Amino acid sequence: MKDMTIHNNTTIALNDIPKLNYDNFMEGNLGLLSEKPERHCVLYFGCREDELLRLICCLADDETHLIHISSSLVNPSTVLPSFTAQNANFEKFERELHENFGLKYADHPWLKPLRYAYNRLDLSQTVENYPFCQSESEELHEVGVGPIHAGIIEPGHFRFICNGEQIMHLEIQLGYQHRGIEQLFLEKKKLLERTTLAENIAGDTTIGHTTAFVNLWESLCGFTPDRSLSFARTLAQELERIAIHTGDLSGVCTDIGYQLGHSVYGRLRTPIINFMQEWSGNRFGKGLIRAGKINYPFTPELAERLQAILKAYEPDFDEITEMFFHLLSTLSRMEKTGVVSYEKVLEIGTVGMSARMSGLNRDIRTSHPYNLYGSTIVHEPILKHHGDVYSRVQIRKQEIKQSIGYIRTLLENVPEFPKTENPILTAGGDIFVLSLVEGWRGEICHAAITDASGNLIVYKIKDPSHHNWMALAEAVQNNEISDFPICNKSFNLSYSGHDL
Repeated sequence: MKDMTIHNNTTIALNDIPKLNYDNFMEGNLGLLSEKPERHCVLYFGCREDELLRLICCLADDETHLIHISSSLVNPSTVLPSFTAQNANFEKFERELHENFGLKYADHPWLKPLRYAYNRLDLSQTVENYPFCQSESEELHEVGVGPIHAGIIEPGHFRFICNGEQIMHLEIQLGYQHRGIEQLFLEKKKLLERTTLAENIAGDTTIGHTTAFVNLWESLCGFTPDRSLSFARTLAQELERIAIHTGDLSGVCTDIGYQLGHSVYGRLRTPIINFMQEWSGNRFGKGLIRAGKINYPFTPELAERLQAILKAYEPDFDEITEMFFHLLSTLSRMEKTGVVSYEKVLEIGTVGMSARMSGLNRDIRTSHPYNLYGSTIVHEPILKHHGDVYSRVQIRKQEIKQSIGYIRTLLENVPEFPKTENPILTAGGDIFVLSLVEGWRGEICHAAITDASGNLIVYKIKDPSHHNWMALAEAVQNNEISDFPICNKSFNLSYSGHDL
């Protein structure tokens, strides 16, 4: 297959992306994926070109650090064979193409609405009449949970088909959080407005998504960040990872009734996010990451303060973790609960922890490094092999310790932060660029296309939750319905990150 290969955060001329007929486009991309498991689809989307629809497929090769890009022009009214019928990696991508552009597939196995976008082609499809799978058996019953959640998380509907207490099937319906973020990136013309949008794609991943955006924007503008900017972004990402993983450990303890763990992990999260507020004025880091500059330089005083926080955090974390991971009552709730096999995560195309829990090595910090990953920080992904709740919790535990080590390495050499005026960042014309970042949840992907004048005409976002919600549905099969809360929390996927 004729395609173009690029590295992470590399721009190419839009016209350099090969245009293939659909049969060759489909055969070539499916062939690349079938050759080795180190390849997966990071983005597959469509954009209008006159009366036609241009499909652009981006496949990452984690072994060579390259991203394969190809495209095809199709008539939206044509009925096409689906990629999904041969490879489930493309399931949600093709559902989005169908929902937004009306693209028809002859053999897609699950052609249901993805997120009920406000600008979807068929406005008669509403979230209220989602076509759930149903069972006619008198021995099975259906249980609906949501969309209003019993806690304080975002809305989503879960429809279980159960045999007594045993879950036979789970269907997850999202779409309640759609805000039109991608379109707003085109409508908002100021860089600050777009950066603010990136900060609010998923509230628990402010640093991850904003880093993806500013790395992309700087690439579009031909701007190379100095070490101080890369230092701040790398440090902030590892702090975000520690904070969210610690909070998730607290949440898992809540769902299995371990009150001491819930309290201690919850308390330990607080000084980490409070430090972010000390540094940037916001506990989630809003206002910190900016293209071409930083408004809150990291100082030696902040470094000293962070060292003290980590010194106080670590022994308490180690003590509660030692207790948590050795209690028979907690282990019995996590081991062999919510299992997803290696074969299944490879078939689904999961990313981040939801891949590494089953031995599938996917981590952008190693495979497509950015900022100070690959140089100052040589990252070693943490892999588990049982794919259960315990594996997902173990990854969080070990990544927290790993991030503490990375932060201490960074603090050994805090760079000077030069005083800079607002840089002039002007995007190039007729350009395609793709930015990958490893958020705490997994692989984040932002991509953009500009017109001849450098204006954004396409902005695509993919949160790792896009890939991973199906893994949750697989995880709960044959478990008891009372296991659902801990399975759900052990993934902790994003509703807003999926719905955009």
